Amino acid sequence: MENRKNLCAMIPSDLHARVREEQEQLALKLNEYVEMIIKEHFEKGEKMMASGTRTLAFQVSEELFGRIKAHLKLTGQSQKDFVIGLIEQALAAAAALPEKEAEEPGEPAGEAEADSE
Repeated sequence: MENRKNLCAMIPSDLHARVREEQEQLALKLNEYVEMIIKEHFEKGEKMMASGTRTLAFQVSEELFGRIKAHLKLTGQSQKDFVIGLIEQALAAAAALPEKEAEEPGEPAGEAEADSE
């Protein structure tokens, strides 16, 4: 078993309430939740130092955030990999659109003939 240490800290009660609420939404034990937050913090710092990368940040509703975290827990996928995968899928789909439009410029096939009748 991995060697573990206890970490205890006093925090403001409003922040404590927010932590407990999110921890319950994610259905994690408190130690799992705190470990996740600390790992995300340190991983973010390491990734920010990587050259040739940019940060993309946005806010989502609490409900959507909870759904995403539940999905990530089920799949074992990281939040970063999940979001990057969605972006890459959307960009690939968008890149395929101009090819189709170049083959069929203007109105969809059949409409021009129907108008001339």
